[in-house]
Amino acid sequence: MISNKMKEHVSKSSIIRAMFEEGKRLASIYGEENVFDFSLGNPNVEPPEAIKKAVNEIISEESPNMVHGYMSNSGYEDVRAKIAENINKKYNLKLTENNLVMTCGAAGGLNIIFKTLLNPRDEVITFSPFFGEYENYVDNFGGKLVIVPSDTETFEPDLNALEQSINAKTKAIIINSPNNPTGIIYSEKLIKDLSQLLDKKQEQLGTSIYLISDEPYREIAYDGVKVPYILNYYRNSIVGYSYSKSLSLPGERIGYVVCSSDMDDFKDVMPALNVANRILGFVNAPSLFQRVIAKCLDSSVDMNIYKKNRDLLYNHLVKIGFSCVKPEGAFYLFPKSLIADDVEFAKEAKKFNLLIVPGSSFKCPGHFRLSYCISYDKIEKSLDSFDKLAKKYL
Repeated sequence: MISNKMKEHVSKSSIIRAMFEEGKRLASIYGEENVFDFSLGNPNVEPPEAIKKAVNEIISEESPNMVHGYMSNSGYEDVRAKIAENINKKYNLKLTENNLVMTCGAAGGLNIIFKTLLNPRDEVITFSPFFGEYENYVDNFGGKLVIVPSDTETFEPDLNALEQSINAKTKAIIINSPNNPTGIIYSEKLIKDLSQLLDKKQEQLGTSIYLISDEPYREIAYDGVKVPYILNYYRNSIVGYSYSKSLSLPGERIGYVVCSSDMDDFKDVMPALNVANRILGFVNAPSLFQRVIAKCLDSSVDMNIYKKNRDLLYNHLVKIGFSCVKPEGAFYLFPKSLIADDVEFAKEAKKFNLLIVPGSSFKCPGHFRLSYCISYDKIEKSLDSFDKLAKKYL
């Protein structure tokens, strides 16, 4: 008999993954070319050629033990040093390998952060809409996720509501910019205002409040919009990063956690992250792809492909009557559904072979998410189905 907690998790299994499976079922009936799956953020852009070259070089030239053997639970020292140097160059910081822990993607990173920081019943605050797994990650370690609303027109976090939600049990705030599911990017002013608020609340409460930035989409930003780097703004800051999107490597599960040297208890936090990597069963980040990443730090996928997709889909949906904030980054649109019941709206969309994710999955009912990291041709072909869906309601 499985545990009661896992019974609950199974019953609430991710609607996004369920949609992905439904897409495969519909494709077997109607043909893959006639099913328009906007459900999963699975990059369709090929990884940079440098990735393939690096894999071949490493396998051919390095000893098997160096490629496939154990290393520190924090990852290879030389890899972490190269990543730290790369971050320093981009954001004018003074990090070393001692500021980083290599992780199994951003998800592994967030779990070791929460394992390190949370005591039972500690609270972590996030803003709706948000990536639904945050709830599970916090619950894994006995914490409670507290949801603060964003402005429903702009999706900017409501800092007044945040201030009212912070109390002595608040251990961390988690933000995600560029954002999944809205695609908005938090401005420098917002980050500064957020940092000042947290400084004030720390002083009032006499506690440490950590600001965790979940950043798998950092490099996917459009039209010259800059993504502020929180280590430059707030002392108790931690970044969880993944190469899943920037290099189209979601299946390789490679990323890192980086902490500000100025944070409270830095000398305790870093070894705790190291141990958390081991005792949660990750042990260490994938050894081969640590080596690959070190060779490809200046590589990226062609972001213009995603921008072209965004412009096509956004412009068409707005033209036919949908209301949507224009994404500044990531590869998601988050329009308002044409009826209040977004779950029912997603069911109706399926009748036109459109697979969309209800906003309720992100604690923001009345909206739906479209992941446009699919081919331009597929988006073009889907537009007629969106037209037919809209005509039912407009």
